Amino acid sequence: MKKFKLLSLLVATFVVGFFFGNAIASQGGKQEDEYRYFRLFTDVFKTVKENYVGEASTRDLIYGALNGMMKSLDPFSAFFTPEQYREFKQETEGEFGGVGIEIGMEKGRPIVISPIEGTPAHRAGMRSGDVIIEINGEDTSNMSLTDVVKRIRGKPGTNVNLTIIRKGSDRPIKVELERAVIKIESVKWTRIDNIGYIRLSQFTDGVSKDVDRAIRSLLSQGVRGIILDLRNDPGGLLTEAINVSELFLREGKLIVYTKTKKGEISRYFSRKKNVMDEGIPLVVLINRGSASASEIVAGALQDHKRAIIVGEKSFGKASVQNIITLEDGSAIKLTVAHYYTPLGRLIDKKGIQPDVEVKMREEEEERLQEYIRQKRIEGATGLVLEPSLDPQLNKAIEIIKTGYKAHARDLSR
Repeated sequence: MKKFKLLSLLVATFVVGFFFGNAIASQGGKQEDEYRYFRLFTDVFKTVKENYVGEASTRDLIYGALNGMMKSLDPFSAFFTPEQYREFKQETEGEFGGVGIEIGMEKGRPIVISPIEGTPAHRAGMRSGDVIIEINGEDTSNMSLTDVVKRIRGKPGTNVNLTIIRKGSDRPIKVELERAVIKIESVKWTRIDNIGYIRLSQFTDGVSKDVDRAIRSLLSQGVRGIILDLRNDPGGLLTEAINVSELFLREGKLIVYTKTKKGEISRYFSRKKNVMDEGIPLVVLINRGSASASEIVAGALQDHKRAIIVGEKSFGKASVQNIITLEDGSAIKLTVAHYYTPLGRLIDKKGIQPDVEVKMREEEEERLQEYIRQKRIEGATGLVLEPSLDPQLNKAIEIIKTGYKAHARDLSR
């Protein structure tokens, strides 16, 4: 018992010393206030270690405290255990296990930012804006984003049951999904008549090289314009958003800038010659599932009047997260800045308003998804497009074919 008490006291002393050392830089009443709360934390820690009837490992208690700390900040800050951090790295590198949805938090509930094309979630018809209220019958109201992701992921071939609330539906919808290894093929391209079409589904590591290759391939075929489809693209790496943007912008153009809590500003410019000449028409498609890195690209091209933005208002995520690794292999993802478009717009929680708004009605989206599913059943591979069922894509084609110059003139006024 003495040994246990000594260990508890040593751990508590370490925690007090660590936090107090960081708090000492504070001044006056603020310093006293912070020290009081640090002492409260260590008092609870010591009480739990000495009196809790079950097992209470120091690791679990500290991890739980760190998880709660990050959860209290915003929907995008998070704590990762070493195991969770390894999974997170797999996702950003382009392959991971799960069902294929990008998730955020809104009003204390997990919300689907977008399903990833070709994944179980996409095939099951999940949509941007779906609110997940239960995972395998468990209420999500008290779960952190990390908890939600952990419960949805699992061994490929096993099932997970989600209960969702969807705008326009009068009752919850139950969706059963079979987990799979998710391999993200982030860039696909084709021609629609004499117009190039590039779909970018996620800003994973190295994706700009694939977009570069797609542009060069389409231009070599003599296309008269290009459509860049960022719909339901939840974003990804800031560096890749910058790299993709500079493929369309002249060298030296401001793409995005970030501003920290301390007012520190970092500006990111196009650093090399654009691959696609500015005289070639460019239309970018966005919708409510376009977020983060997608909005950086759309915002930069819109501000510089390099592209006509078509579709629906985007998601509105303009915060920047840094991954900070810790000594035991765990990590925190911390919101450290906001990003602004070249003209200084902060679109956080506001989104990017398209130049030409074309809304996709629920029944239109259902018909399009059903068409794609049917084509997949029939054995279709690669991109499945049907402009007659896709009013946003149809409008983009129309603009390039008949009205690009007129729209460009309107935007320049």
